Amino acid sequence: MPVTLQYVDQARWEADEQVRIDLVRIYEDAPQERMPTPTVLPFIEQHLSGQHFFACAHFNDRLLGAVAIQEGDDRAWWLSELCVRKTTRRRGVGSRLMALLGEQAKQEGRVLRIATTTLPLADRMLLSKLGYRPVADSSPESDQQATSDFVELDPQGKG
Repeated sequence: MPVTLQYVDQARWEADEQVRIDLVRIYEDAPQERMPTPTVLPFIEQHLSGQHFFACAHFNDRLLGAVAIQEGDDRAWWLSELCVRKTTRRRGVGSRLMALLGEQAKQEGRVLRIATTTLPLADRMLLSKLGYRPVADSSPESDQQATSDFVELDPQGKG
C-alpha cells in the first residue's frame, strides 16, 4: 500500500472538508482507552489550537491513520495518540506512517519522542521494533543512570 505522509495543521483543518471528515473518523475508530477525551472533535480542535499538528498516513485521497505531534522546546517532536482506521488496521499503515515520520525527522534534524508511562506492553514492543529506545537519565543528582519515561527514535534505528 503506497502510503504517503501528510501534515494537518489548523489551516489545513479549516480549509479541507475531507481532511476534517477523515481525521474525525480515524479517532472515532480508536479504542476508548487510547483517547485522552471522551469525544473526538474537542480533542482534535484542542490539539490544533495549541499550535500542534497531526502527521497522517495518506492513501487514495484519504487519511487512514494519524499521530498527534507537539513540538518541544528543543525542537523534538513528541508523538501521541497514534491511531489507524479500523478498516485498514494490521496492514502496516501505522508502521509506515511512523517510518515516514522518522525519515522526515532525520531530514529536518529533529528527534522523535514518545512518552511511555501509560503505553500498553504491545505498543512498547512495537516502538522497540520500529527503532525507539529508552533514553538514559544522566542527571547530576543521580548516582546511577536511570531510564527515562519516554523513548526516542534511535538515529541508527529503522526510522
